[in-house]
Amino acid sequence: MTNLPKSLNGSKLGLVIDLDICVGCHACAVNCKEWNSGGHSAPMTDWNAYSGTESQDGDDTGAWGVWFNRVHTYEVGEGSQSRTVHFPRSCLHCEEPACVTVCPTGASYKREEDGIVLVNPDTCIGCKLCSWACPYGAREYDQTDGVMKKCTLCIDKIYNENLEEVDRVPACVSTCPAGARHFGDFNDPNSDVSVLVKDRQGYDLLPELGYKPTNKYLPPRPRRDQTSEKHDQISILNMAISDNNDQAAAIDNPLLKWVDAVLSR
Repeated sequence: MTNLPKSLNGSKLGLVIDLDICVGCHACAVNCKEWNSGGHSAPMTDWNAYSGTESQDGDDTGAWGVWFNRVHTYEVGEGSQSRTVHFPRSCLHCEEPACVTVCPTGASYKREEDGIVLVNPDTCIGCKLCSWACPYGAREYDQTDGVMKKCTLCIDKIYNENLEEVDRVPACVSTCPAGARHFGDFNDPNSDVSVLVKDRQGYDLLPELGYKPTNKYLPPRPRRDQTSEKHDQISILNMAISDNNDQAAAIDNPLLKWVDAVLSR
């Protein structure tokens, strides 16, 4: 059994993921794969990557590979309240990680200075106990190397002083086109991640299990009733008319009509 650090008084680094604006483009997963294929946990191996290239007893064994970040898509709600929710999933770097305490060799460990959970490939025996203990499915078994691998929060990137400070964020954060992923120190109440969690009621996954995940999710906002709000919208054209003594001239102004049509969509 592996013990957790007695003190976690340093920083508590992690992610905030906004489920309201994630578009499910998989850019985070792809950039994570690209960066970590040559980084701290390299290589992130693939085998039979495109399926159909390998078989056992004549049967296609399917495509396999190591991915630290995966994106799942769900349809939730009914009727006018239904929506598609894209759910990125990676290691949550829990405060009480069961994947660490079940490790028989100490290969899986939690860092005292920043709370990041890592795996030492030199002492990992590939027993997969950590993957069985993790309720979030965040552990990956590398069949080629015979060891467990996982998200590292890109420690070789966030602490790389050769990079500009703005670039010292995990690969998944820097590549998100929608700005749905945020990185920071949860022990700092004024950090962006702390403020977001407070303002948007960020929540833990499976809090009843008591693992206290560091990463938080921001819930999707309720869908707006476009029918009821339609008549409450402020029209640029009406604003122009109210400020213009010659109302007829304003109504016939093609530029104002175009602006109104664009901004009222």
